[in-house]
Amino acid sequence: MAEPRHFDVVIIGAGIAGASLAVALSGNGLSIALVEAQELGARALPQGCGLSDFDPRVSALTPRSREFLQKLGAWDAIAAYRLCAYQHMTVWDAEGTGQIEFDRAEVGATELGHIVENRAIVHALLAQVSGASDIKVMSPAALQSCARLPSSQMSLELSGGECLQADLLVAADGALSRVREMMGFTCREWDYGHRAIVATVEVEHSHQETAWQRFLPSGPLALLPLPGAEGHHYCSIVWSLQEDKVDEVLALDDEAFCAELERVSEARLGAVLASSRRFAHPLRQRHAVDYVQPGVALVADAAHTIHPLAGQGINLGLQDVAVLAEEIAAGHRSGVGPGQLALLRRYQRRRKGENLMMMSAMDGFKRLFEQQSLPLRWLRNVGMRRIDTLVPVKRQLMRHAMGLR
Repeated sequence: MAEPRHFDVVIIGAGIAGASLAVALSGNGLSIALVEAQELGARALPQGCGLSDFDPRVSALTPRSREFLQKLGAWDAIAAYRLCAYQHMTVWDAEGTGQIEFDRAEVGATELGHIVENRAIVHALLAQVSGASDIKVMSPAALQSCARLPSSQMSLELSGGECLQADLLVAADGALSRVREMMGFTCREWDYGHRAIVATVEVEHSHQETAWQRFLPSGPLALLPLPGAEGHHYCSIVWSLQEDKVDEVLALDDEAFCAELERVSEARLGAVLASSRRFAHPLRQRHAVDYVQPGVALVADAAHTIHPLAGQGINLGLQDVAVLAEEIAAGHRSGVGPGQLALLRRYQRRRKGENLMMMSAMDGFKRLFEQQSLPLRWLRNVGMRRIDTLVPVKRQLMRHAMGLR
């Protein structure tokens, strides 16, 4: 039997988190393997600008995430393809008159963030991966097993029978991480009882470079601005609905779905003219008690999943990647191997508190806006109106949400 191939770092999953980590580690004198179960062909991105040409999965990237992607050399390709900066955000309560407006001018920024299709981010990152001589891409190759050797290195078997050894195994394989399961990480998790409907819709009026979010008793609805074509205005929707309501909405024909969406959005953007195919994803909060073990680290959704109501999931994940890459590179310069537990614990200390704080805040918002008792609804609306007048408080909230220090 052939000797297993050795790598300093093996990353499982070539989505946004895995690909960005591979690029961030490149050039530091490390050998890196990027393993992906799906075929990673050089698929061209759609050049059309119609309903069916947009990826239904989009991310609201903060300025901090944009800076990281710029550092990786991926941002220019994303910007050259397409994105939509948003300058303003309007959040309002369906059960009252509470409303908050956030604007880039309040923090002296050029924008609050960018809405970008997920496949455009992955495409740009994989272009950087393909140009890196120290990254070996293995695709399609599914992880079959992993175990810790007496040497503390990790032993991996891939589909097709190939075996690898790694000083560090990184799980970037998503919310249902096989690495996390195989290595016995403990998670605290609960089901929100919601599914999120995602789709691209055409609306009558311009979105005004604004991200719109309405809190309904059945769950939050977000309308996120997308690039338009001449005479056409598009938004990506993320509509979180209680489980017992989702199938009924999904079963509506396009005309009825658009009418219902127009109703629940209070026609803020005029008529909803058309919708792409709709998808629904279950929502579950999950947080690993520990992100690390000797020779193993979890990043992004493998470590934590969060309610999408503020679009912070991908931003938290990219900061996990940035911090882990920093610690690995610093350790390598000092002669410390990437799988050493002391090094990995520094990554965990730097990320766990921020992730928990954001997860707790999002869970609190969700629970607050689900409450329908009259006193709580009154307090909620008064609070929103009050915060909207407190510019220093709003500024602090915005800077935190944008990832600005």
